[in-house]
Parts: sequence; C-alpha cells; structure tokens
Amino acid sequence: MNISKENIDALNAVIKLTVEKEDYAKKVDDVLKDYRKRVNMPGFRPGKVPAGVVKKMYGKAVIADEVNKLVSESIHQYIVENNLDLLGEPLPSESQELIDFDTADSFEFAFDVAIAPEVEVKLTKREKLPLYSIEITDEMLATQVDSIAGRFGTTEKVDEVTEKSMVKGSFAELNENGEVVEEGITKENAVISLQIIKDDAEKAKLVGAKAGDVITFNPKKAFPNETEITYMLGIEKEAAETLTSDFQFTITEVTEFKQPEMNQELFDKAFGEGEVKTEEEFKEKVKSDFANMLAMETDYRFTVDAKEKLMSKVDVEFPEAFLKRWLLATNRENEQLDEQTLENEMPRFLEDLKWQLIRNSIIKANEIKIEEADVVEYAKKSARIQFMQYGLNNVPDEHLENYAKEMIQKEEQRRQMAEGAINDKVMDFIKESVKIEDKEISREDFNKLFEK
Repeated sequence: MNISKENIDALNAVIKLTVEKEDYAKKVDDVLKDYRKRVNMPGFRPGKVPAGVVKKMYGKAVIADEVNKLVSESIHQYIVENNLDLLGEPLPSESQELIDFDTADSFEFAFDVAIAPEVEVKLTKREKLPLYSIEITDEMLATQVDSIAGRFGTTEKVDEVTEKSMVKGSFAELNENGEVVEEGITKENAVISLQIIKDDAEKAKLVGAKAGDVITFNPKKAFPNETEITYMLGIEKEAAETLTSDFQFTITEVTEFKQPEMNQELFDKAFGEGEVKTEEEFKEKVKSDFANMLAMETDYRFTVDAKEKLMSKVDVEFPEAFLKRWLLATNRENEQLDEQTLENEMPRFLEDLKWQLIRNSIIKANEIKIEEADVVEYAKKSARIQFMQYGLNNVPDEHLENYAKEMIQKEEQRRQMAEGAINDKVMDFIKESVKIEDKEISREDFNKLFEK
C-alpha cells in the first residue's frame, strides 16, 4: 500500500492512499470462505455452496468492507508512526473521486486533515496572577455554624403560631359571602411556612392561632408567586394565576424547627465521635471546613484568571473551514447543530480549542504526567464534594477511597477523573512558575469578579 501526505499550507494537508488488490485479497478470501461455511441456499447442503456463487453474491460488499477497514487502520497507523498532531479527525477529501468497487481492483483515497498549530508558552516570575482568599466574617461563620448544626435539628409541635412556624391544615374555597363553595378548591394537609408569606396582614391572621382555629386566608395576597400557590393548593399554574378567592383554613398542627443544643451529641453527629469536644472546637472545625470549601471557589477563579492571562499572550491561527466541516460531519445526527448554530458557537469552540493547545503545550514541554494515584486522589476530591453537598462532612478517608475506586471502574468517569487530575497538575505548575499575588477579598467583591 502506498500512503503519503501532501501539505496544502501550514495548517491543512491531504493524506493519500492507494490500495492494491494484494493488500486486501487474502482477507476477502478468508471472509468469503467463512461465509461459505454458514450460507444456506436451496439445492445445496450447508457449507457446500460453490465458492463462485458465494463470491458473486457477497464479493463486492466484502471487498468494500475490508478495504474500508484497511484504509481506516492504515491512516491511524500512519498518523501514530509519523507523530502527526491533528485537529479533529481525517475527513474524506472534497476532491475524492467516487470509488467503484464493482469493476476496479485498486482504489485511491484522499483524506483532508488539519494540522494543529504549534504553540509555545513561556512562564516566568515576571507574570503575575492573583490568588484570592475569601474573608470569613463573624456573620458568615455564624450562618455556617447554624447551617451545620441545623442538619441535626428537630421539628417539634408548639402550642401557637409564631413567625417561624410551619402550619398544617385544610383549605376550602369561599364565595363572596364567606361561604364554602360547593365543589370549589379544597386541599387537605396543606402546609404554610410563615417565613415566606409576603403580606403582613395575611401573616398577622395566623400569628397567635392554635390547632383547631379556623382562619379566613387569601393565598393570592399572601403569596404573589403562582408557583407557591400551585404547590400549596395542588392546582394548575393557570388556575393559580387567576385565583382571587378567600379560603377557609382550618389549622390541624403547628410545628417549629428547633436547633439542636451545642453538646457532645451534636459534635459527634456532625464530625464523628470524639473529634470535637467543645463549642469552640466545633466552630473552629466548621470554619476550617468552610475555608476549604471557599478555597475550591478561589481555585476555580485562579483557573479562570490563568487561562485568560495565557490566552492573551498567545496568537493562534486555526483551519476554520476544516473544523466547521468536521463539526458538522461528526454532529450530523444532532438536529440543533446546523450551519447557523455552528457559526454562532464557533468563537467559543475556538477559544476552548486554543486553551487545549496551550495546556497540551505546557504538559508536553514540562513532561507533566499523572499516575493511578493522582486519578484516585482526584476522584476522592470529587466524592468529598458530593458528600459535602449532602451535609456529610466527616466521611472517613477509607470510605472516600473505596468510593473513588468504585467511581473510576466506569470508563467515562475514569476519563473525567484523569482529565481533572491533569488539569490540577497544570494549574499547580502555573502557580509554581509565575508570581502569585495573595489577595484577601470579601465574599461580595469576590462574586463581583464573575459579573463581567
């Protein structure tokens, strides 16, 4: 087989292949022999159909299949052996002539390829990047302490309604005369949270009431948001939008959430038995965990700033025409990706591709690699974040490791964890290579960084 590459320009090339009969003949014969063993045809015993008949029936289809396999394998091998750094995948050339498997014995193929532009990234201490730390105020810490403790609180019955109460009862729609509407809207076991009632007058009707009391209540005045009314009364949103009626609300139960006491039982539930022994230690542990959680946000901000900095230093020209062809070809089944959508999304795609080239340049130039332990460690970090979202802050390291190893058994998750691990190593390398400016910042000002 003859295979070669012709450069069109610095970013585009054509790989050409000529497939001769001797390149595929043996494989075709082997496949046809196998077909002959399995084909069933009236008038012939199994396996005894003449070879010529089998070839006439299946020969051209087998040739086409085997030639296409050979071409695919040969191109892949050629790219690997010649260390070609390509963007996307080879596409049948626009100048490709129609392949005639019916009469020809040798076939010529041409594939367009896009050469990845060379990117060189130099990092020195002259480059400055901010690394933020979010200031934890007393108010923020108090809120976080209440949040952590609140996960272990209880809901208790109380005698009368306060502004912190949850009130359970039944609704019945009233007419203009204050009478229950026959076949009107009703709802058993409805729940009202006084903390989200917007109208003070409607809230005042409930404050001080007790189980068994009957209140005339207007949901529309109390909750201008139709979504809340829809959920509370169990009605459609359209009905909630036009609702104006008063309702009879019969209270059946009044409860309030009670924060747990600051004692050893709470400390053990929150952080494990014996890990925390005093209220002061509890607050310090909450603060430490909160700081770690905020550090994830500031690390993300560092990633954003580092990408912006490095991308501003590098000019890259892309073979856009090829990339558009490739994206449309590989997303043919995605009905939402038409030419206009692609045109709109192309700038963002090229930005992402530019960063990938920069990142890969850093990895290659500095021989950054990841081991199995790095993948497991990143999976543990991801698992820890997941558990924290469910309020589980004290998952033992052994359990995290087992969970992480189970995660990466799935190929797609392993790929994601490996990608995350290499990204972390690239960011660590950047931190070591540039001058870091540590900056403490308020939560409000930190959030403003993302507004632009």
